[in-house]
Formats: sequence, C-alpha cells, structure tokens
Amino acid sequence: MSAMSIFYEKQAETVIKALQKRGMDGYYCPDSKSAVEKVLSLIPEGATVTWGGSESITECGLLDALKNAPVELWDRAEIPQEERKAFYRKAFSADFYLMSANAVTLDGQLVNIDGTGNRVAALSYGPDCVILLVGMNKIVPDLDAAIARVHNIAAPPNAIRLGLSTPCAKDGVCHNCFSPEKICNMLHVQHYNRFPGRIRVILVGESLGF
Repeated sequence: MSAMSIFYEKQAETVIKALQKRGMDGYYCPDSKSAVEKVLSLIPEGATVTWGGSESITECGLLDALKNAPVELWDRAEIPQEERKAFYRKAFSADFYLMSANAVTLDGQLVNIDGTGNRVAALSYGPDCVILLVGMNKIVPDLDAAIARVHNIAAPPNAIRLGLSTPCAKDGVCHNCFSPEKICNMLHVQHYNRFPGRIRVILVGESLGF
C-alpha cells in the first residue's frame, strides 16, 4: 500500500468519526470499484433512484452500474430541457438521491455550491436517502478552506464542463462575478442531520470530480 493510500485511509477515519457526531453515516472505499459496490449494496431492489449533476459519480462508473441494477432509475440525461423543472421537483420524492460534495471538512461539514439549487435542495429535504460519493481530494481542513475550494477549484472547471461563458471559464480564476450564467448562486453547508440514515457519505481513496 502506498503512503498516499495509507494517508487517505487514516484521514477518512477522522472524517467518518466527525460525520457520525453530526448524525451522518460515513464509509471509506479505497477505489472507485469498491465505492460503486458499496453504493449498490445500500440501495434495495425496486427503489427509485436519481441524481444531481456530478462529475464524480460519472467518473467512478456508478451511473453505468445503476443502469444494470434492479432499481427504477430516473435518468436526468433523458429529460428534455423544457421538462427539467418538473423533473427536479419529482426528484424530491425519490427513495435515493445520489450526488457528490464540493468539499468536506475534517470536522464533518458538507459544503456545496449550486447554480440552479436542485442539488442542495434535495440534500436539505425531500428524498428518503441521500448518498454522497466524495473523492479524498475534496477533504479540507475547515469551513474557510471549503468555501475557498468551492469558488476557486470546483466552480471554474464545472463552468467549463457546462460550456458557460462566465469569467472563471475564460481564465480559470473566480471573480465573484454577476454573470447571467453564474453557477455560484447558493452556498450550502450541512452542519448536522436530524434523521438517522438519511445522509450517507462514501469517501473514495482517489481523486474524483472537481
């Protein structure tokens, strides 16, 4: 096992203990393959499943695995733009909602930034269970570092991925802009979860997403 693998494992232990204090479940998987297997083991046959926009769950192969799983998949990619608003509302009634986090602090806070608000809304309320799949590259020391990360590391490549014309997509630097295409519109911090088993965080010993 490499030094980085050992580091990720030990750091994950710290984060998982912190998540548990905040009412959230935490798991550590050393790689994408085992992370996908873990997610599938948490979702019962016949459950309704959907997800928020996430490079992480695409990169790790989870979406491909779900298409072959015995679940009712609500695939956002198949929904035309004019029906997206209704689909986002429907997602609140899903049994399972999958997403990532833009940052996770060592003391167990989940930090996300959103453009439309559908991801952070679903994390806050709606789906019976939210599973977050998070690469260890997104672990940060504290809330200040998390907020800096979401603006400077997560948002610019996401704007590029979405083909937007924001200032950060042009030069890779956050300008705290007021662009009509701005994706940093809502900053969400999950401090605690009052509903046991609703929020489950799977930490993956790889660099995933932005």
